[in-house]
Amino acid sequence: MIALQVLDIKLFMKQLLIGHNFDRFNISEGTITTFCTFSIDGAWQRDFLDPDHENVLLDREYTPWKNVREFCFSLIKGKRTPIAFKFVFMLPEEDIPHFLTSEGILVEPEEIYGLFLNFTYRDKKLLVTTGTSRRTFTMDRSIDNAWDLYVQSFLRNNGIATEQIQ
Repeated sequence: MIALQVLDIKLFMKQLLIGHNFDRFNISEGTITTFCTFSIDGAWQRDFLDPDHENVLLDREYTPWKNVREFCFSLIKGKRTPIAFKFVFMLPEEDIPHFLTSEGILVEPEEIYGLFLNFTYRDKKLLVTTGTSRRTFTMDRSIDNAWDLYVQSFLRNNGIATEQIQ
């Protein structure tokens, strides 16, 4: 796990809320605090969806960020910045095999519960932290290290400057 401070919050927020760079990630949970606190549970509520409407994303446990991005933007936009927010993103399950293969990690994809990307804003600071979760305990940190490097590269490739917090 690493913690990174975003250096240009305005640019980051534009990419998060208006751009499409984060759309492929699932949102596990989120909170936005403005005049009150809004909570997001990213788990699909299948009972709400039209059973006749075939949706290729329904095999996911969590909804993609692109499905809630505009709602979050409507809560955050305006003259006043939120007091705080936190979003927990996950790499979609279908992307985990490619991630493991591209990093040369010999672990079955089913062994990975989640590869997480957390965004926390408070006191005019925006932090990005990484996290991994496996279904069984291991001392091997190769997945953690690879995910940390992947996230740093992803942010850099999208023009998001960060500084690692020790």
